[in-house]
Amino acid sequence: MSPATESIVRKLVVLATVAGLGSALAFLLVACGGGGTIAARSRPASWEKLPAAPFKAKGLAGLTSAWTGKELIVTAVQPGPDGTFINSKDVAAAYDPSTRSWRRLPAAPKMQNYCRQDAAWTGSQMVLWGCGQAALDPAKGAWRMLPKAPTGHGFLAWTGSELVGWGGGCCGDAWDGGSAYDPASNQWHTLARSPLAPAQGPMGVWNGHELIVVVSGYSPDDKPYPASFARTAAYDPATDTWRRLAAPLASELRYGGVAAWDGHELLVVGSKSARRQALLAFNPATDRWHRLAQPPRGLNPLGAFWTGKRLLVLGGDEALRALVYDPKTDRWTALPRMPLLGSYETATWTGHELIVWSSAGGAVFTPASD
Repeated sequence: MSPATESIVRKLVVLATVAGLGSALAFLLVACGGGGTIAARSRPASWEKLPAAPFKAKGLAGLTSAWTGKELIVTAVQPGPDGTFINSKDVAAAYDPSTRSWRRLPAAPKMQNYCRQDAAWTGSQMVLWGCGQAALDPAKGAWRMLPKAPTGHGFLAWTGSELVGWGGGCCGDAWDGGSAYDPASNQWHTLARSPLAPAQGPMGVWNGHELIVVVSGYSPDDKPYPASFARTAAYDPATDTWRRLAAPLASELRYGGVAAWDGHELLVVGSKSARRQALLAFNPATDRWHRLAQPPRGLNPLGAFWTGKRLLVLGGDEALRALVYDPKTDRWTALPRMPLLGSYETATWTGHELIVWSSAGGAVFTPASD
């Protein structure tokens, strides 16, 4: 050992008594050339409960959320004192992961709660689309009602300049139209007519250029639509035009599903039945579908999220499940079970974590580090 190295070792021995033996030993390995660089330990996937929100979680319905880049905004309908929704009230709050704290927000403007509600972040405001449309400025803590949309929606996407919704339906009906909202002009416009079959629960993604929409091709009474209707189509907001795309196997998506964009392909977790699902991939460049590894049985997909390397799928209902699909190995892995059970879940991917809120409270999922 050289004199210089001996000097470093003597100093580190002193450091061990001050900073802790573990830290000094790590420096020793590097100084003496015994171990080279020390590999970082991988972090396992884990769930953690969220602190309580400023409103009671029990009994909440109509849960909707949006990620602003810094906060998770949650809106919900809280039952009245008698436990029913006759005298219900709307509630809203924002959660900051960096401080693990909530702040109460004003409730959204009163709207009928029987409509499907979805929300999207435009970069400066959250737009809530249900029975009526409203926008929240979280910085000012103020809501405002928007002009009424010309159509309902079953699928919602933010394109970077417009909020686009398509499909939907209620009470045995399925819709085949859509509309878009432009925050800059505070106006709506109806989308060009699509070639798609009507759908209450369409699946789709914004891929940066087009809105790709997939439907099951079955009516609400479980009858197949004619082949003249498309099952997959892409909408270009720049030209307000649709183009028909190749259809997946109808049986794979008979009962709907969820979708995510991995940067190259549309990944769809479709339901063949209540207990059997399929994973399909669609490449818009080649206009082709192909099957991937079948998900584990019994998954009721609530949402699909692309983490940058893998597909994270959250199952809904009272027994919340989470699974991850690795495209490199074409394999599924079950993730740790959520630390709470509930219903009416809403889930949002922050870019690093998955935050889930339900009628039983909230939890955050952190994927394993590689």
